[in-house]
Amino acid sequence: MSVWDSIVGQDQVVGQLRAVASGDPKAIAQSWLICGPPGSGRSNVARAFAAALESPDHGLGDEPTKISQQILSGSHPDVTVLTTDKVTIGIDQVRDLIETSEQTPSVAPWRVIIIEDVDRMMERTTNVLLKEIEEPSPHTIWLLCAPSAQDVLPTIRSRTRVVNLAVPSTQAVAKFLEVDTGVEPKIAARAARLSEGHIGVAKLYATQKQVMSDRDALVVGVLNMAKASDAVLLAGNLIDSAKAQAQADVEQQAQRQEEDFRRINGLGPKDRIPPKLRGAFNQIGKKADIKRRATRRSRDVLDRGLNTIASIYRDVAVLQNNAEDVVGLVNLENRDAITNLSARLTRQGAVQRLESIATARRRLNGNGNQTLLFEALFCSLLV
Repeated sequence: MSVWDSIVGQDQVVGQLRAVASGDPKAIAQSWLICGPPGSGRSNVARAFAAALESPDHGLGDEPTKISQQILSGSHPDVTVLTTDKVTIGIDQVRDLIETSEQTPSVAPWRVIIIEDVDRMMERTTNVLLKEIEEPSPHTIWLLCAPSAQDVLPTIRSRTRVVNLAVPSTQAVAKFLEVDTGVEPKIAARAARLSEGHIGVAKLYATQKQVMSDRDALVVGVLNMAKASDAVLLAGNLIDSAKAQAQADVEQQAQRQEEDFRRINGLGPKDRIPPKLRGAFNQIGKKADIKRRATRRSRDVLDRGLNTIASIYRDVAVLQNNAEDVVGLVNLENRDAITNLSARLTRQGAVQRLESIATARRRLNGNGNQTLLFEALFCSLLV
């Protein structure tokens, strides 16, 4: 497999970046902004591009080189990736990256810095990064990732080369799931359809039955709401489910990190941690850090819930405009109930509910009270 095989449904972008990586090194832009909707694979594109830039075969071979394998696995010394499961990227993290960017590459032609979710930076933090983007070190390439160019400051956009990713097709995502997870074609096809092109969510649906079950329950709950008490109950259930899922995910992640720490340091599962390693080991399961991660993860789960709710009214609009044969329905399993809802709602009513969902997303991203905003949202959806 080549370095580009993990990129789903982005043939045009892959062709563009493949040509850049194999071209004249002096003509390569040193600051890039890779944009795409959530789940489109922008961080995977950044890693594959970094591998192509650093590898002797420029990513053109059918099999990845040792250097490419190191980069794709996150172990290459000259490629640094900043990813965060917190709400924002801190200014000290960016200053550390800038210090790293000034260092000469140890074994590769470039020092590559990848920042996932650069849109999570506060303006003050972004201004610190801007100074380095304006005059990067001659041996450093910056790869910034964001949902869209409008999500970063205009000063950053104007100093980077923008690459826009497409939403992967349902067919492309389903094929990827079959190969990557080994699930049956029927499960892969349903997971791809329900994810609406979000590769990460599609993998969750394909491999975690509880996540798929929670989604099904949310769709049925929205379609069956009849009064305000139903809305309040559904909001509480959704938030409780999101918190439980987030806490479980974060604890599993901390457990994996502890296992990796023991393995790297030659310790068995029950071996005592030597005093000189105890401080680093304790940082993995630090309660404050786990709480911050759980908060961020819970918000991601709720945001995914908003996408699910929006898909219902998207399907309503499709039926109202007689466009099912052209674009299809997302929630095929609930077609009868959605057809009934489309008959009870006006076209303006469907649009208003989509606008209410967009408002709820802005409030969620603005750290609004989750219980109040979802109660208000569900009440606004009542017919």
